[in-house]
Amino acid sequence: MISRAERTANYAILLVFAVFALWPILTILGAALGPPDSAAGSGGSGGSGGSGGGLANFAAAWREGRFGTSMVTSVAVSGFVVLTAGVLSLLTGYAFGTMRVPGAGVLFPLFLLGLMVPTEVIVVPLYFDLRTLGLTNTFWAIALPQVAQSLAFGTFWMRAYFRSRPVSLIEAARLDGAGSWRILWQVLVPPGRPAIVTMVVLTFMWTWNEFLIPLVMATDEGLRTAPLGLAFFQGQHTSGFTLLAAGAVIVAAPVVIVYLFLQRHFIRGMLDGALRE
Repeated sequence: MISRAERTANYAILLVFAVFALWPILTILGAALGPPDSAAGSGGSGGSGGSGGGLANFAAAWREGRFGTSMVTSVAVSGFVVLTAGVLSLLTGYAFGTMRVPGAGVLFPLFLLGLMVPTEVIVVPLYFDLRTLGLTNTFWAIALPQVAQSLAFGTFWMRAYFRSRPVSLIEAARLDGAGSWRILWQVLVPPGRPAIVTMVVLTFMWTWNEFLIPLVMATDEGLRTAPLGLAFFQGQHTSGFTLLAAGAVIVAAPVVIVYLFLQRHFIRGMLDGALRE
C-alpha cells in the first residue's frame, strides 16, 4: 500500500512535469491573447494594426494569414489520408495478422520500410516521379505520398491488434458460417475500436503537421496546407509575435480538438498496445 508521503511525492513529480509540458502552450496562448505588437506587420501586410488584442488577434491572424484556404486544404488532405490509409490498413493488417499470405515474410518487411525511411530521403526522387506522371502541384501530389507513409504504420499497428485476437474466436465464427469479410467487420472490428481510433488520431496528427511534402510537391498558393501557411505567415511577421502566436494556435487547434474528442479511446488503445505481447 502506498503511503501518504509516497503519494504526495508522486503528485509533486507529476505536477512538475505537467508545468514543464504546459508552460510553452500557456506562453503561446498568453501571447496570442495579449496586446498587439506595435512593430508587427513591418513585413508589409498591415500587421496587427487592425487588431485590438484578445480574441481580435485570432480574427486578424485568420484574415491576414489567409488561413481559411490553407485550413480547408489541410482538412481535405487529412480526411482523404485518414480514410484511405485507415481502410487499407485494416485490410492489410487483417491479412497479415490472421491469414497465410504468400510471400508475407518479404511483403511485411517492405511495409515496415515506410516506418524506417525518413521523408527527407525520398522526397526528391518522389518529386521527379510525380512530375513524370504530371501530378506535381496537385492535391494528389500532397495526399498520395502521405497515404503510403501512413499505410506503413497502419499495417504494422493493425497487424499487431489482429494477431492478439484469440484464434478460437475466429475459428468459432468460421464454424458458424461467417466468411472473411463478416469476420473482419462484425467480429474483429467492433472490439478493436480503441486500436482503430489510436491509428486514426496518430494518422491525422502526422498528416496535419506534415510540412516537407506540401512544400516540395505544390507551389500553388491555393494548395498550401495549414503548417505551410503558418510558415509563410511567419515570414511576414518577423518583428511581431502576437499575430504569429494567434496563427500557431489556429493551426494547432484541430489536432487538439480531435484528441480531446477521442482521448478516451486513444489512451485505451495506447495502453492495450503497450500491454499486448
